[in-house]
Amino acid sequence: MTFSPTPTPPLKGRGFDRAALVAHARDSIARGSKSFALASKLFDPVTRERAWLLYAWCRKCDDLADGQDMGHGMSAVADAKDRVAYVREQTDAALAGQPTDDPAFAALAVVASECRLPRAIIFDVIEGFALDADDWRPRTERDLYQYCYHVAGAVGLLMAIVMGVDPSDEETLDRACDLGLAFQLANIARDLSEDDSVGRCYLPVEWLAEMDISPGQHMKPWLRPQLVPLAKRLADRSEAHEASARVGAARLPFRARWAVLAAAGIYGDIAREVRRRGAQAWDHRVITTRGQKIGWVARSLAQAMRTPAPVSREGLWTRPRNPAR
Repeated sequence: MTFSPTPTPPLKGRGFDRAALVAHARDSIARGSKSFALASKLFDPVTRERAWLLYAWCRKCDDLADGQDMGHGMSAVADAKDRVAYVREQTDAALAGQPTDDPAFAALAVVASECRLPRAIIFDVIEGFALDADDWRPRTERDLYQYCYHVAGAVGLLMAIVMGVDPSDEETLDRACDLGLAFQLANIARDLSEDDSVGRCYLPVEWLAEMDISPGQHMKPWLRPQLVPLAKRLADRSEAHEASARVGAARLPFRARWAVLAAAGIYGDIAREVRRRGAQAWDHRVITTRGQKIGWVARSLAQAMRTPAPVSREGLWTRPRNPAR
């Protein structure tokens, strides 16, 4: 293997001192995602720390795979497969209770042990990084959803278990997966230009053909009119999964429900803003302001106190089932 990770600051007990790991994870989410950091403050203290620990591992894996620093500055990497192999090895070692010098993998070891996170779902997340390392492209909408499951839907499953959902509660886990799918579909719609700059495109080839767009050409200025309906399609799909996830949130403890609804609203606004901007959606990166985030914290408190209207999952993509889990 040629990949050599950047040394990380040493922590007491080679990364297994829980208080130090929580502090590291809190810093990781604060730097990596202001939206998730704000929503996480709504959890009860125990769930909050566990969510931070899980986030630290996700953030580290994503940064390694994409050549980023806390989610910023994505760049093409020449040793992508070696990086994914390193992530697999370190994750496997952490889950086996072996010591690690990297606090992110030690953080996973702690939360996986405390919450009995299913190993298969953890490695489902890593498969998303492997798809990118293989320079994978979706040909169909089903392919797109499979990718979204690996990079975000599976994370939704892990977070649901951290929040107390029983791993056998398939219906609630489907709704948790929906939230991850909603987030990723919004990300894809927003980041079409950024992804294109490093040679990636997550729009299915069939969608591009439908709009008479050649692969690799979708960000050409003269093709913006054809691109707009595809971005709207992503935003609409995101909104449908968000609505489903809101029903699942009602089954969570109150503070977890509040946090999930806040995150759903904050991220949902990204998809809605991409749709609203139309052809100008990629002139400037779509963000949610601090004021908008605070607004969703207030609105989601009221939402958490009400029983949501029933929303059927009929017609929505459903995650794969693995009896081994």
